[in-house]
Amino acid sequence: MALKTRSYSIDGMRKMTIDEFKRWLKKFDQDKDGRISKDELADAIRALGGWFARRKSKQGIRSVDANGNGFIDDSEIKNLAESAENHLNERILYF
Repeated sequence: MALKTRSYSIDGMRKMTIDEFKRWLKKFDQDKDGRISKDELADAIRALGGWFARRKSKQGIRSVDANGNGFIDDSEIKNLAESAENHLNERILYF
């Protein structure tokens, strides 16, 4: 489930805008509740070609989950985007 608009920068990082990142991530919201669960996050990481154990996805959720409810919602997407930049070879463009 790759984004057709995604491109690569000179340093080899994939890049997308924050809006593209949000649209891509929402494709993995299987129950359409507007939040990303640990299982949905693991599926998204696998779609990028990465491997993410369920335990690691739970840790990933915890690290960006500002309100501690166990899910990533719209207000926490920026936290997830920053994590993706640091750990997944993604560059998120904020404009």
